[in-house]
Amino acid sequence: MTDSSGIGEFTQISELIRHRHSERVPFDPGHHLAEGDVEAILEAARWAPTAHNMQNFEIIVVDDEARLAAIGRVRGATSEGFIRENYAQLSFSEEELIRKGTGLIATMFPPSWRSLDGEAEETPDVEHELLDASMHSCPVVMIVVYDTRKRAPASEGDFLGIMSLGCVMQNMWLTAETLGVGMQIMSVFSSQHVEDELRKILSIPNYIDIAFACRLGYPSVEPDRYLRVRREIQRFTHHNTYAVHGED
Repeated sequence: MTDSSGIGEFTQISELIRHRHSERVPFDPGHHLAEGDVEAILEAARWAPTAHNMQNFEIIVVDDEARLAAIGRVRGATSEGFIRENYAQLSFSEEELIRKGTGLIATMFPPSWRSLDGEAEETPDVEHELLDASMHSCPVVMIVVYDTRKRAPASEGDFLGIMSLGCVMQNMWLTAETLGVGMQIMSVFSSQHVEDELRKILSIPNYIDIAFACRLGYPSVEPDRYLRVRREIQRFTHHNTYAVHGED
């Protein structure tokens, strides 16, 4: 039997999960995270479940202004493959997004990402931009890395190890949400060119790869709120046997 306090705790956790979101607006570079909040996020990562308790991650906390500026000067790149695969997840109206229950609204992305006309050969507004355009002057970046020489036992492609890194991400994100700290994952940090540049700036060994990076801080402007959707439970749940749903 679950007592009333247990129900209350579950409700709080459920609401926290539902309200977690990516904070895409610029952060105030002068509003630094309290040391205790940084420690709380790292503590949450520490207790993330990992395959065989490998704890297959290290975290580089970057809050030095000079290093943040050096990272910001690295040029990113958006591949044609990313543009195409991202395009497949876009909806072009809120009605379409609600109907699908998955993906994102197209207006969240630059105009060049919203059309495949011209074979998506050039994306001048995103192809060669500096990372600072994505970092938005954030006061802290946390970069989660892992040792490529190790893998979870009998895990082809280290699937279980990668899943473990996802658990680390979720723990960090939910804790940041609890603390009122804005967080956004920056997947561009794990692209080959960016990773190579960050190895030089942060002295990352060649056998260590970047899993993901996140920018942390407090919005300097009122955040945009995009429509967020999820499939209804019955659209992804199967009882006793796999049943093909209508959209499969």
